Formats: sequence, C-alpha cells, structure tokens
Amino acid sequence: MAATASNSSGRTGSGKNDKDAPPPLPAPLSVPVADSHTHLDMQGDTPVAEALAKAASVGVTTVVQVGCDVAGSRWAAETAAAHEAVWATVALHPNEAPRIVHGDPDGWSRQGTRPAGGRDALDAALAEIDGLAALPQVKGVGETGLDFFRTGPEGMEAQEYSFRRHIDIAKRHGKALVIHDREAHADVLRVLDEEGAPDAVVFHCYSGDAGMAKVCADNGYYMSFAGNVTFKNAQPLRDALAVAPLDLILVETDAPFLTPAPYRGRPNAPYLIPVTLRAMAGYKEIGEDALAEAVAANTARAFGY
Repeated sequence: MAATASNSSGRTGSGKNDKDAPPPLPAPLSVPVADSHTHLDMQGDTPVAEALAKAASVGVTTVVQVGCDVAGSRWAAETAAAHEAVWATVALHPNEAPRIVHGDPDGWSRQGTRPAGGRDALDAALAEIDGLAALPQVKGVGETGLDFFRTGPEGMEAQEYSFRRHIDIAKRHGKALVIHDREAHADVLRVLDEEGAPDAVVFHCYSGDAGMAKVCADNGYYMSFAGNVTFKNAQPLRDALAVAPLDLILVETDAPFLTPAPYRGRPNAPYLIPVTLRAMAGYKEIGEDALAEAVAANTARAFGY
C-alpha cells in the first residue's frame, strides 16, 4: 500500500482530507487497454458498474479482478460472470496460507480473528480455489507466490506449499499464473523452475531489478508494472521497464493501492491506468499509443481472452 503523499505530490487543495479524495479523471487513451490486476472489492462503496463505466470513459475497457482468499475469489468469479468487462483470477494470497494454517489471532485479514486450522484447512481452501479455477470466466490463478516481507520464517513452509499447489492448479486448468513476489525473488524463480511454470506467468506489480527482468524475459514471463514505477525512489523499476521486451509488458493499478504520482497516497482505481501508462511510455521512450497497443495485446494473450 502506498505511503501517504506529501504536499508536493500534486494534490489540489490544502484540506487535511485531500488524501481521501479520488484523483481527477485523466485524459482518455486513444487505444483501449486493460487493467491487468485490480481489487474492486476493496475500493470503498463504489458500485462495480460505476467503477467500470468510469474506467471505460478514459479507455480502460477491461479489468482483471484478483482474488486473495476463498471469499474474495468467489466474489471475483461472480463479478466476472456478471460483467462483460471483467475477468477473474482466484487464489490464496501468499500471506493468507500461513494464516489458515497457524491462525490469525490479531485479525489482520478481512476474516477477522481465526484459530489455527493446520494443513487440512489449507488443503480444503485450495480445493475451493481449484474448483473456481475451472470456471470459464476465471482466466488466472493468483495472486499467489511468496512474500517474505510480511510472513516470517514460521509461515514460509505453508506459503511455499500453497504456491506449489497453485502452480499445479494453473497448469491443470490451462490458466495464467499471477505471482505476488515481495522480497522473495530468488525463491519465486527457484520454485517456478522446480515445478515447471505454466504457459503464461505474470509477475504482478513487478518488483525486481533489470537483472531479474532479463531472467523473466528469457523465460517468457510477463511483467506487470503498477503505479509505484512512478515513485521517486523506484529507479530500479524504471531500469527494469527499460530492458523488458515490449511483448512481455502489462500495466495494472493493484487498486486501491499504489496510486501513481502525482496522486500517491490517494485512492487508486482502474480509471487511473492512463496516468501510469503515460509515465511508462516516457520511461520506455516510445509513443503512448504504441505502448497501449502492446499492453492491450499482451494482456489478452496472457489471460487468454
């Protein structure tokens, strides 16, 4: 989640609640694109139809709604079935698996406090994800992967077990694998190599450097860039974008998180994709339309729609 923006972040106004105000609509894109990773279920009280209409008004005509737990994955599948502009992915987030196994006494997740369920509870949750992954409106399995930032050593076994199971689910159903990789680059690549990657792998909110981008390119893995590529301290991400092949680049919001500059710290939503895409085109030193055409084709190819 993005840190609160400073007064130099481009806000309009000086009221203390400016950080809660939605950023303005950007100029529409000439070439329609997709938001390859968003969480409509976390974007306040905005109705889905309203969020989709707002996005479409600026050229974001498709969104991929991402599941992070069983309930969220069910919602993603239901929402994709109800809206032509939405596709779904389903999964247990890397931080969800340890909470299922070891419990969540602090109630950090949306389910509130939970007792430890052990491996049996994790297997039961994975079985539900497996069933949802078979649905035609579900185009990906994710976000899954490894997160060594929020999960400590005690949770790594459950996290890696869950990741391996998700890879198997994606391969059996012929769906894209959407990876959450936080401070775990080498281990994520290791597990993919050991298990054998699905035909389509998407590194959501790409967080590696230029060296890792070359490894991803060599393996044909897609790299999806979010609003944090615009942050002042994100030069390694811009270096990665510079070397990433045009046919392996996607764009996403990860909304409501990672709002691009100059709106960092304010609520993110799919309609802000043009802000990130235009910045990416500048970093990549190509035309806005050329980048939009590429990411639109790449997203459709990666998710098979």
